[in-house]
Amino acid sequence: MYIQAHSATTQGIYGQHITVEVSIDKGVNFCMVGLPDNAVKESQQRIETALSQIGHHIPGKKVVVNLAPADMRKEGTNLDLPIAMAIMAAAGELPADDFAHYLMAGELALDGTLRPIRGVLPMAIMARRMQLRGIIIPTECAREAAIVDNLEVRAASHIRDVMDFLQGKHDALPVVSINTREEFARNENHYDLDFADVKGQEDVKRALEIAAAGGHNVILIGPPGSGKSMLAKRLPSILPPLSLSEALETTQIHSVSGKGGGITSLIATRPFRAPHHTISDVALVGGGTNPMPGEISLAHNGVLFLDELPEFKRQVLEVLRQPIEERHITISRAKTTVDYPAGFMLVAAMNPCPCGYYNHPTIACTCPAGAARKYMSKVSGPLLDRIDLHIEVTPVPFAELADSRAGEPSAVIRERVVAARRRQEARLREHPDVHCNAQMTGRMLRQFCTLDDAGQALIRQAMERLSLSARAYDRILKVSRTIADLDASDHIQAHHIAEAIGYRSLDRGDWAERGM
Repeated sequence: MYIQAHSATTQGIYGQHITVEVSIDKGVNFCMVGLPDNAVKESQQRIETALSQIGHHIPGKKVVVNLAPADMRKEGTNLDLPIAMAIMAAAGELPADDFAHYLMAGELALDGTLRPIRGVLPMAIMARRMQLRGIIIPTECAREAAIVDNLEVRAASHIRDVMDFLQGKHDALPVVSINTREEFARNENHYDLDFADVKGQEDVKRALEIAAAGGHNVILIGPPGSGKSMLAKRLPSILPPLSLSEALETTQIHSVSGKGGGITSLIATRPFRAPHHTISDVALVGGGTNPMPGEISLAHNGVLFLDELPEFKRQVLEVLRQPIEERHITISRAKTTVDYPAGFMLVAAMNPCPCGYYNHPTIACTCPAGAARKYMSKVSGPLLDRIDLHIEVTPVPFAELADSRAGEPSAVIRERVVAARRRQEARLREHPDVHCNAQMTGRMLRQFCTLDDAGQALIRQAMERLSLSARAYDRILKVSRTIADLDASDHIQAHHIAEAIGYRSLDRGDWAERGM
């Protein structure tokens, strides 16, 4: 007998339909074809043992399992459940009525229980696109799949329950449903960290507000204990709220990666990823035999924080250059090519020298002459060129630390950021792929960042007197445009240019010699 069942795997952040075909005929053999990897081939042993726990067995005949499309490699354990059910149906122990209406996916334990799998959300989206009635998946994954509207999500905890359901006992598998928009609204902007907890550092908070308003990349430079990491961790709390489409895309990436920390529903807050400086380039940008998303994709629509920037391997940092500009990463392997989104805000932090106290107001630097410049040279010029704001962080005086008054809360700052973003969206409405000032091209700069005579004179004077490089010119224009947006100004004025110039410390040729 011949039977077909619907299942799926993931390719990038999208679901890929897999048709599980099973034929049982005369003979004695079990054969699985369709480019299965070892994990898929081993499903025979899991299926055979799980079925025996409920009094069933794989028929002692010629069983052929084909996984179509046959030219695409199948990986993972999510095909255990559909293969087992298709074998039972082909053996005549299950009716085939519902096989055309449901997509099945799940890993089988030896006792017949279903274990969670990754990539459930893309599979559910694909099932709805195919206009299937529903999806049968492990209970632990059900809420993730229930994000998708107009799809019947059946939660299964044991293979026995799935067999009962397919035999017509529809109450054997409960339907899981959630109100996606209501739950998204309830969890939106729920951050544990708030700028109200930050004492002092008003200049740095102002710079981070500008960065959030324009989507600009930031580097924080200061001695140990000055608050660089504390400030960076609070940046997501002042970014504009995620839209529903952004939240869905973010959740898909975390679902596919299997690193979402047990996703149970839609991710409603902007992600914050802070990989350690020992990370490899593959772990950062993604890859592997079966390419998986890296930290830059997990930070999509959020913040990628690189603490102790010079301690990262130079090779690791250099691979960031292309995704920072293009907002996606293409991973090519001999057998496949996968494209992952990587639209993140880069926030880096570093000490100014190996000992950390170069230019400290009260503690003397113990590094030898030239150490600060040598330490800075660990970060390449092309990478620094892609960072719009260079912010020097100084220690907070005791009087400000002891002040019991709360600082300005993140919610108030976020209101100003959102207002500035709305001005940008209105200005850039004819460019659907550009959403904020940091993404503007050279042509857009000439169109939207025109300067009056005073502004032109100021930026010319700054480039000549402060030894600013020509590559800093575009960055200054973008940041000044964001400052003008925060001021609700249609035109860039001289004081906007002056403030933007102040955020280009590392472009000054004498930065590493100050105080020596």
